[in-house]
Amino acid sequence: MSCADIARRIGDVTERTVRYRLDRLIKEKIIRVSAVVNPKAIGLPVIADVFLEVEPGRLMEVAHKMLEFESVSYVAGSTGDRDLSIQIIARDNEELFNLVTEVIGQVPGVRKTTTLLVPMTLKDVYEWSIPLSACTEEMEEE
Repeated sequence: MSCADIARRIGDVTERTVRYRLDRLIKEKIIRVSAVVNPKAIGLPVIADVFLEVEPGRLMEVAHKMLEFESVSYVAGSTGDRDLSIQIIARDNEELFNLVTEVIGQVPGVRKTTTLLVPMTLKDVYEWSIPLSACTEEMEEE
């Protein structure tokens, strides 16, 4: 949507103000503008969440190794029974299985993997909306 369209929708604000605020949000790394590929549309329909149990003292080493794999779309530390949470995007179940068992499961420091297929996603970060309360607090501070 153009800055002019945003200004019209908001009302009582100029296109220039919208452009200035948008530039500031990008500069301060509050938002980023990017294209998001739909994996299913390019032949990668299998999505799985994989939880890793990691040997003590090797969490960051294993986490950084996970960043190297092209099929891994998400890496995060977690709490509870598992130490790392990753998401894998694959062509089929066989590719997923091989990646988890033959590659990720063999990384030094990985003790155990638990894989959950994600057959549908109802909402993810790309559909997430900022809570209204966060917006009003930000606006009040300006």
